[in-house]
Amino acid sequence: MPDQNQRRDFLKAASAAFTTNIFTGNLKGANDKYTAAFIGMGRMGRGNLGFALKMDSVQVTHVCDVFKPHLDQAVEMTKGQAKGVRDFREILADKSVDLVCIATPDHWHPYMTVEACKAGKDVFVEKPVCVAVEEGKKMVEAARKYKRVVQAGTMQRSGVHFQKATEIVRSGKLGRVSMVHTWNYSNAPVEGIGNPPDAEPPADLDWDMWLGPAPKRPFNANRFGVDPKAFSHFRWFWDYAGGMMTDWGVHWLDIVQMAFNEAMPQTIACVGGKFRLKDNRETPDTIHASYEYPGFCCTYENRNGNGQSMFGKGGGILFYGDQGTLFVDRSGYQVVPERGADLQPEEVKSSNQMNAAHWANFIECVRTRQKPISDIETCYRSSATCLLANVALRSRLRLDWDGETVKQADAKKLLSREYRKPWKLTV
Repeated sequence: MPDQNQRRDFLKAASAAFTTNIFTGNLKGANDKYTAAFIGMGRMGRGNLGFALKMDSVQVTHVCDVFKPHLDQAVEMTKGQAKGVRDFREILADKSVDLVCIATPDHWHPYMTVEACKAGKDVFVEKPVCVAVEEGKKMVEAARKYKRVVQAGTMQRSGVHFQKATEIVRSGKLGRVSMVHTWNYSNAPVEGIGNPPDAEPPADLDWDMWLGPAPKRPFNANRFGVDPKAFSHFRWFWDYAGGMMTDWGVHWLDIVQMAFNEAMPQTIACVGGKFRLKDNRETPDTIHASYEYPGFCCTYENRNGNGQSMFGKGGGILFYGDQGTLFVDRSGYQVVPERGADLQPEEVKSSNQMNAAHWANFIECVRTRQKPISDIETCYRSSATCLLANVALRSRLRLDWDGETVKQADAKKLLSREYRKPWKLTV
């Protein structure tokens, strides 16, 4: 197993070698179709499948899920043209598959991505890309070692208005930006997702495979989390995800880092807890993360007991400059000048379908072998930024991050996680 210095040197060399035109032996022309398989057919998986099915250059040949109702829905979406499978390893072993989409619960993202790269397939993997920082490093290493295109699901980067907003920040029009604020606020019912007891798993679910590398646990309806009215609740359990910090915080902080040329924080602190909701979730319902970047500070806040915000928005980003403030969310952006500044007010609405554009970018990069707009290394950095806040929260430590690890020895153990046998993350 290579040590941290060896891995760092490898990643630097591999990144330098990842040029705009790498021959991988399966380059196709502009009119050729790419065969695609989709793993994880919940809401996110079916959403991605829907976008891919509209693309002339993509032929969906396989769909995969360990929960039969989701698998059946996915097969139906393809009008019966795709083969439904229960074990993703069948897809990875099929040499006819060019690319895979991984939209499983978060704890499966690293293993499946690494194995797909090893199998010679390009990858679209949902965010956050990992549950522990060290896993993300191995995903980047695998993408570079096996020369694969790996696009992550932070699709806001493909939003034209997000691109324009980050250009405004970089241009200096806002003046000196020394503070950024990001948030998600809501006023949820106090019962939250409830407190279902542990039980036997449904007959049409392979619970052991769903758990995969995560610790062995009894089936619980909230850990599995399928809800027809919401995205799956697995997000609120530490074994599988990182709560709102990684589920939504990654979207906002990804744009912040995009605006500041992919800077990462140097110092991280975080406080929070379960102060309102009375359900069986493990992750906080109230959280405040503070980051010190080179030249500016940034915060992420989430609360479930009050929905009020300055712009009347449930979530978004505020860039504070000495010449003006820029607010941006998925609906558009707004520029508010400081009193006496020469900056002009501006309001721009969203002008494109971000998910469709994100998939178009991925397929174009599969063809050209260029880095996609949400390359795995970029989304690893955004995911790690969020994961470090959770590490600070759980360790009750203020962290110093040097780009590779934290200085605080007691927090280092939270940068990785143990895989349940027989699963092993090996590049």
